[in-house]
Amino acid sequence: MPPTRAAKRKPATTYHHGDLRRALLAETARTIRKEGIEGVTLRAVGKRLGVSRTALYRHFADKPALLAAVAREGFQAFSRDLSQAWTAAGGGRDGFRAMGAAYVTFAIANPSHYRVMFGAFKDLCERDAELAADAQASFKVLLDAVVMLQKDGLLRTDPPQTLAQYIWAAVHGVAMLAIDGQLGPDPKAADALARFALERLATGIA
Repeated sequence: MPPTRAAKRKPATTYHHGDLRRALLAETARTIRKEGIEGVTLRAVGKRLGVSRTALYRHFADKPALLAAVAREGFQAFSRDLSQAWTAAGGGRDGFRAMGAAYVTFAIANPSHYRVMFGAFKDLCERDAELAADAQASFKVLLDAVVMLQKDGLLRTDPPQTLAQYIWAAVHGVAMLAIDGQLGPDPKAADALARFALERLATGIA
């Protein structure tokens, strides 16, 4: 009697519910790095992962929803990095410098997230209240630091919201120059410019 053939098993699913979402976000970040935000399509990202459109739409209804999730992931990590830098440095002037350095370091380490967080910010936030809240939480880390520095007499008594926006604009400029490759091949150039900018900022707003 010939041996009984084992029933063919279906290949194990590559991604289950939680893993697929994570994989989609990671693949989207890779696509942005290579092709820019305009190069992202839900279908192309799913095709590269080898998953069906049905599986994709269980997680994200469309491209803006996918990009909003990437931005949320970025803002949450960004907030943690800024808060940790401030706390680890003990606040004060050292905390101010540490937060600035952490800002630029995050942008360089996560350029795809950073581009979505700020490059597609307004349109995505209008569609996603949770993203808007995460973005506001990141800004509040800086705003809270400004208020504390003012209370300690280390910053001018200008409106804290305006002061925080001014600081943000300066450091954001350094970050964008860095991730656009405008500061040359030396990875230390961005750190050096960030330190310089923060020292000059601190002098001007002390």
